Parts: sequence; C-alpha cells; structure tokens
Amino acid sequence: MFARKLFLFFATASLAACVSGPRQVAQTSQPPIRPAPERVQPVPPPLAPRATNVVPQGLRDDLLALWRSFPGKTGIAVRRIDGDWVVGQRGGELFPQQSVSKLWVTMAVLEKVDRGELALDTPVTITRDDLTLFHQPLAARVAREGTVRETVRTLINEALTASDNSANDALLRTAGGPAVVNEFLRRKGLSDIRFGPGERLLQSGIAGVQWRQDLSAGRAFQAERERIPLDRRRNLLAAYVADPIDGASPEGIVDALARLARGELLSPTSTQLMLDTLGRTRSGPNRLKAGVPAGWKFLHKTGTGQDLPPVSTGYNDVGIMTAPDGTRYAVAVMLAETTASIPQRMQLMQAVSRAVGRWHQL
Repeated sequence: MFARKLFLFFATASLAACVSGPRQVAQTSQPPIRPAPERVQPVPPPLAPRATNVVPQGLRDDLLALWRSFPGKTGIAVRRIDGDWVVGQRGGELFPQQSVSKLWVTMAVLEKVDRGELALDTPVTITRDDLTLFHQPLAARVAREGTVRETVRTLINEALTASDNSANDALLRTAGGPAVVNEFLRRKGLSDIRFGPGERLLQSGIAGVQWRQDLSAGRAFQAERERIPLDRRRNLLAAYVADPIDGASPEGIVDALARLARGELLSPTSTQLMLDTLGRTRSGPNRLKAGVPAGWKFLHKTGTGQDLPPVSTGYNDVGIMTAPDGTRYAVAVMLAETTASIPQRMQLMQAVSRAVGRWHQL
C-alpha cells in the first residue's frame, strides 16, 4: 500500500513538471524570432523597363566618342520610337538637309491624296523646262522622249528610292510649291525643320549662280559655278552651313520619323506606302544601312550637298531601324561640313547604327 502511494506521488510530480516546464523555457530561454529573409526578385530582362524609359549609358558614351573623334560639324540623334528617350550630339542645331527634304515633299503630296485632292495615279507631265540639276535619272528619258508622263506613285518611288531631283521637283510642283510643304510642316508641329525653295534655286543660291533653265543640261551648271570667284563661293557656302535655308535639326528629324512610324502624320495607307518605299532606297547603301545588324529591318533617306575642296557639306542619312523583336529606333547622322573622306563618313554612320544594335541587345 505504501509502495502504491509512493508511485502515485512520483507520477503526479512528473506530470506537473511536464506541464510547467515549457512555460518556464518560453519565459527565460527561447531565442528571439527573426523575420524570414525577403524573397530575391528575378532580374528583369534587358529591355524592360530601361530600354523604353532610360537611355542606355553605353549608347550615350559610344555616340559621344564617335562625335568627338569626327572632324567637322556633326549632328547625331537616336530616338526610341515606342519609348520616350532621345540621345545624341548637337541634336537641336539646324543642319543642311539636302535630299533628306524629299521626305517632306512626299508627305505633303500624300496628305493631299488622303484628302482626295490628288490620286496616286494622277498623271504628271515633265518636259525639259521642268528638269533640275545634279542627280536626275529622269532627265535621260526627257532627253530621249521630249515629254514624259508619270503618275504620282511613280514619282514618289523615284524621288525617295533613287533621290531623283527632277522627280522630286515634279512632286513639289504638283503639291503646290514650297509654301505648301512648309505649311504642312507647321500644321503637323514638325518643329526645327525647314523646307527650301526647291532644288534649282537652292543649289544655284548656295553656289552664287543665277539660275537659267539651260543649266539643267549635262554639266552646264558645274561649268557656270566654276566661273564664280572662289572667295565668293566659300563665303556663300559658309553662310549656308551656318543658317541653312533647308535646315533641320537631327532631333527634329528623328521626332518626325517617329511620328510617321506611329501613324500620326498620314493615313494608315499613306503611312505604309511611304515606309515601304523608303525600305527600297537604293542610295547610300554604305552609310547607316551597312552598320545595321543582321536580322534587323531598315528604311532611310540620304542627302548629299555640294563640295568645295577640302570641305564637303550636307552629307546625311536618316532612317528607322527595327529590331527582330519589333523595337524601333529613328536615327539621324548629319554632317554640315567636314574634311573627312567619303569612306570615313560612311564608317561614322555605320558605327552609329552598330551602336544602336549593340546597346539594344545588352
């Protein structure tokens, strides 16, 4: 009996110890509770959101280095079309456009098509009195046939893809003249872009030559220009570069190209026609185009001004680069004046388009 009571006593004591023991440990010796470590977020892909909202620093650095190392007055601008950044050097200054200005003539014509005032199959007559100077393949047909009739669509194709000056001036005449083009630019809010007086008056004014229609034949204009005193030619060319009557800023051009690509300037049909036509450009294959990465799409318009050795003026290329993933960049490289050789100018432009491709991928 005594043994049974003793067993019950020890069992009760052990049970009490089991109940009270944890409470004492909780009060005196349990380590503090630490929060769980934060979950590490995955690194976002290279194009989000940096590429849409922030200029890649490597691209900024590359463009600055290229700009610094190139002789002459150089302007560079790159805009991400579907983002909100632009980068470059001397982007807000006016540079001679030369044939880059054919873009605005075609846009003014296509707006009239959109309004029903013209049609793409509207015929346009070109005679010897309508010829211009410098690059004009159409002049050979006029010389053979006397009178040539082409549609607005064909003239757009020749003005943009072959940079035919006579085709462009025929479009300009059909649109209603320089005032109509400048009014188009103003209404569309395309700032820092001027349109000059047309090819004949622009080029003759730069050289100090009084225009006559017979200067459109062969090399008659070049012969007349050689008669102008060299000092006068230098002064006129310098004045043109300083305040070009057909001037545009690199940023103004990439903004306009971005708005064209987004369909903000013309109807969807006219926008597509213009972009498709620029994709077939034959001039300047070794300018920006030669540096565009494989697999990208590219469309562009070149411009080339007059030379007075050792200086060349108005050497340009502007266009739209589209990456395989659909990202689009508007690019403009404009050389107001330079003593660099043609291969060196081309290499600069190729380096710019290569830099765009390189920093898109990183």
